[in-house]
Amino acid sequence: MPMLETNRLSVRYGTKTIVDSLSFSVSEGQWLMIVGPNGAGKSTALSAITQGAPYTGSVLFEGQDVKKMKSARRAQAIGVLSQNHFVGYGFTVEEVVRLGRFAYSGRSQTEDAKHVEHALTLTGMQDKRQQSVLTLSGGELQRTFLAQVLAQDPKLLLLDEPTNHLDLIYQKQIFALIGKWLQTPGRAVVSVVHDLSLARAFGTDALLMDHGRRIALGQAKEVLSPANLDQIYGMDVAAWMRSLYSQWIAP
Repeated sequence: MPMLETNRLSVRYGTKTIVDSLSFSVSEGQWLMIVGPNGAGKSTALSAITQGAPYTGSVLFEGQDVKKMKSARRAQAIGVLSQNHFVGYGFTVEEVVRLGRFAYSGRSQTEDAKHVEHALTLTGMQDKRQQSVLTLSGGELQRTFLAQVLAQDPKLLLLDEPTNHLDLIYQKQIFALIGKWLQTPGRAVVSVVHDLSLARAFGTDALLMDHGRRIALGQAKEVLSPANLDQIYGMDVAAWMRSLYSQWIAP
């Protein structure tokens, strides 16, 4: 049984269809990259899966309709990391990460502390645990919210442009952290990304979208082929990537 499955998922606002009858599944150990040009419906599809946008069709987690899951159960099973975070409060890093255990309220405080500590360590934020989030850099703030999601101890991570607006070093750190998290059995990841190189480097699988529809689905390197990408982006993507890479090759 797939961990996540969408069947004919559609999102419409008025007469405009943003996501059009999208079906795919994700199983344990997979890192699915959702890619496509601006306006393809990638983030809207992810928002629908997380119950943030109205939709028709179905979203199933381990065979259970996500709409019918209690919010605490859903939070224990599915972790969501958005691309933007507004912080207008002076909470410490540790306090923000502890909020990831809210779905487990009333359970063991020892267990909560263990997961918070593990999340802080995994993301490299343990030394900043008492620092106000208002003083963090963009990369540190994103790692703090990633730690919050990891403290939930979910089976499935849903990530919307997790390294958007971050410097290269932070992009590398975040994707490496997620890759390490995925190595534990019983986990899976779905990410919306714009960077095709990151999608090929870290994704096991890819979903290519355009105008709300699924264009291709399968192993990342097969889906992100020159033929598929040239069709969607209207340019020779591989040639463009090679020209960029050539700038770093010594004459």
